[in-house]
Amino acid sequence: MGPAMPEIPTYVIVGASGGIGTALCHQLAARGPCRLVLVARDEARVGQLAAALQTEHRTPPAVACHALDALNPQELAAAFDAAVTEFGPLTGAVNLCGSILLKPAHSTTDREFADTLAANLVTAFNVLRAAARAMPGGGSVVLVSSAAARIGIANHEAIAAAKAGVTGLTLSAAATYAGRGLRVNAVAPGLVRTPLAEKITGSELALKASTAMHPLGRIGEPNDVAGAIAWLLDPATTWVTGQVIGIDGGLAAVRGK
Repeated sequence: MGPAMPEIPTYVIVGASGGIGTALCHQLAARGPCRLVLVARDEARVGQLAAALQTEHRTPPAVACHALDALNPQELAAAFDAAVTEFGPLTGAVNLCGSILLKPAHSTTDREFADTLAANLVTAFNVLRAAARAMPGGGSVVLVSSAAARIGIANHEAIAAAKAGVTGLTLSAAATYAGRGLRVNAVAPGLVRTPLAEKITGSELALKASTAMHPLGRIGEPNDVAGAIAWLLDPATTWVTGQVIGIDGGLAAVRGK
């Protein structure tokens, strides 16, 4: 048996105001009573999400908001500490920070590469570290890798490197923290229709090409990925750790026609 979890779960969602983060928060709220700690850089957007969560659900979740940059480990750790002080033991934490850079290595600048690593890998490490310190009694941490880290896709060198780092981080942390019941898993999406991907999804030609790459014949929607994350967060999934689950329409595992 896994560690006992609080009757009302508390989740820290970092990058909460993005497309997948918003969908995840609404899915968690729809499942029943919960406490949601919303972390994002944009104070106005995270406030709008909090207001929507309070008005759109029969049982509104208790919500705490923190406007900060997940690249700042001190501020992030303080948000986790504040969540424990306000709500008690945490049930789970998710990092949804990220970026998309589609360029071959030879035309990627030093700054673009550094920014890609920071947005995708450094934030994941910071969230994992803060969660590990704030959750001594166990729980669930979910990170986000990518199908691009599992299969070679042209012009994805920087983002593939960053997301492959997230995969390695997930596996090592799962081994490190298994003994105290802290589960660490990741999802690896394909292309998802979010504001972050608008440069791709907003182009008819790019969208058509991307859709054709996914064997199931469509790109992802935020709820596709959010559903998998919500499942990994669920205290009932106490025998799942060290997994990187492809939520990618078959992109990384299935050969298309």
